[in-house]
Amino acid sequence: MLFPFSLIGFGILGWIASFGLTLERIKVAGNPEASTACDISPFISCKSVMLSEQAALFGFPNPLIGLAAFFAPVVVGFAILAGAKFKSWFWQLFLLGHVFAMTFVIWLFSQSVYDIGALCIYCMVAWSATIPLFWAIFGHTAKEGHLGEKLVRPGKVIYEWAWVIVVLTYLALIIPILIHFWDFWPSLF
Repeated sequence: MLFPFSLIGFGILGWIASFGLTLERIKVAGNPEASTACDISPFISCKSVMLSEQAALFGFPNPLIGLAAFFAPVVVGFAILAGAKFKSWFWQLFLLGHVFAMTFVIWLFSQSVYDIGALCIYCMVAWSATIPLFWAIFGHTAKEGHLGEKLVRPGKVIYEWAWVIVVLTYLALIIPILIHFWDFWPSLF
């Protein structure tokens, strides 16, 4: 029963981050000299990230993707609470969407840290919502047999231990951030 609440909670968290970033993007579009609420240091700067080429990968601001995409887990979570049952093809497509989302997060992470050289707080909140959504949906989809019988057992393990996998995934992103920006951390204090 925790699964639909995870979908709803992390979907809302990601949507709020996308909405906040969209508002900041509109502010900067109106006044390129304006600073954003999360421009707090040379390396934690939403404006630096949002003005980069990577911030509009498909020709429009990336937060618009989040505004649309983070709504899906919220709707699915509420539908499950209302008693909805979905076919295997639905779960496969839902998971595929989150595979793309997770791939996008990893790409955005690498671009922010290693190419742009700045971090966006709103982006990191959206990443923090995408990661548990991905692992929960992957585990659920596999354990329910929607990915074939061979993945039922591993799916159960992933689903039951998703919180550990999420923490490990967070660490896989946090440690490179700490190392890469090591010399800048004192500037925050």
